[in-house]
Amino acid sequence: MASFSDATLTPILDGLAFGEGPRWRHDRLWFSDFYRHEVVTVTPTGERETIFEVAQQPSGLGWLPNGDLLVVSMLDRKLLRWDGNDLSLHADLSEFAAKPCNDMVVDEIGRAYVGNFGFNRHEGDEPATTHLTIVEPDGSVRLGPDDLFFPNGTVITPDGATLVVGETMGSVLTAFDRDPASGELSNRRVWADLGTNLPDGICLDAEGALSVSYTH
Repeated sequence: MASFSDATLTPILDGLAFGEGPRWRHDRLWFSDFYRHEVVTVTPTGERETIFEVAQQPSGLGWLPNGDLLVVSMLDRKLLRWDGNDLSLHADLSEFAAKPCNDMVVDEIGRAYVGNFGFNRHEGDEPATTHLTIVEPDGSVRLGPDDLFFPNGTVITPDGATLVVGETMGSVLTAFDRDPASGELSNRRVWADLGTNLPDGICLDAEGALSVSYTH
């Protein structure tokens, strides 16, 4: 079996400021370029399209069952909804997240689990833990699990029973049992101790294996 080191990596797009939240849908890759304030798609052959702009920096992406796209607006801590033509407010997270929001995963009914920084190191804040915010399909908001150290990168297993979140500053992948009906998370545990590595984006492949990218 070929190893990762044997793989040939071919860039399909350059000129990005800060790509975030990649998702595959309708035969193309969707992602946020948050310093350019754009939600972008690119095809496997490198055809790029800006879908819309988010003034307060886009981050995590996810779709509702009807095909509307949810996008995290980082700096004003809102969850926006794009119906294919217009961008509107889906939920205001500012009461629940004091610092910029970031990555997100959306479940099969359109419930979103949104992370936030917990502190702003660019403003000299002391490191601090934070929580996930849970947004129901109707836009109602409640607090999820707390004491997470920069939750960043979140996935739900194919059976819907487990949510895994990367704690970037905690160097750990943390798992929760998930009730698909209520969305509640319980039975917190370490999924993987990453030592000194700082997890950022994570994803599940078709076989259920979890891949992790590291940041600095």
